[in-house]
Amino acid sequence: MVPPTLLVIDVQRAFDDPGWTERNNLQAEKRVSELLAAWRDAGAPVVHVRHESDSPDGRFHRGTPGFEFKPEAVPLPGEPVVEKRTNSAFVNTGLEERLRAGGTEKVVVAGLTTDHCCSTTARSASDLGFETWFVADATATHARAGFDAETIHATALASLDGEFAQIMSTTDAIERLRHG
Repeated sequence: MVPPTLLVIDVQRAFDDPGWTERNNLQAEKRVSELLAAWRDAGAPVVHVRHESDSPDGRFHRGTPGFEFKPEAVPLPGEPVVEKRTNSAFVNTGLEERLRAGGTEKVVVAGLTTDHCCSTTARSASDLGFETWFVADATATHARAGFDAETIHATALASLDGEFAQIMSTTDAIERLRHG
């Protein structure tokens, strides 16, 4: 049986831009690095997902510092990188085909941001029939539309829980990986 594939979503330097609003869970990148270490130690599959902005002025534009991975989530040689231009890592990227070719039945979502690209990717994964684990403490978001970041994070998790994904902690995901 193929272990779950860890999808590391958009852990990019663009999110260090001071133009973003207040953010929750400042430990998310640390949790992502813990997940990566566990997946690598287990020889389990990892896919890095990177957002690319079409606009030359975009924070995620190729060739800018914001396009680059944060130090906690730099891919190792041989680890695949999927580049996307939409919120879902499955749209026009070949990710589904890659996962199916590798026999993946379960995916684990971690990264930035909870309510946008992570949530959209988790919903897509579930709709495509993958068992989806969403690692709450390895995701984070920003304040939006008058709501603080923690409220946005919590409501995004509540919207996913039980319908699109199993919400869990980094510790729980690592334990599940280690014990099949």
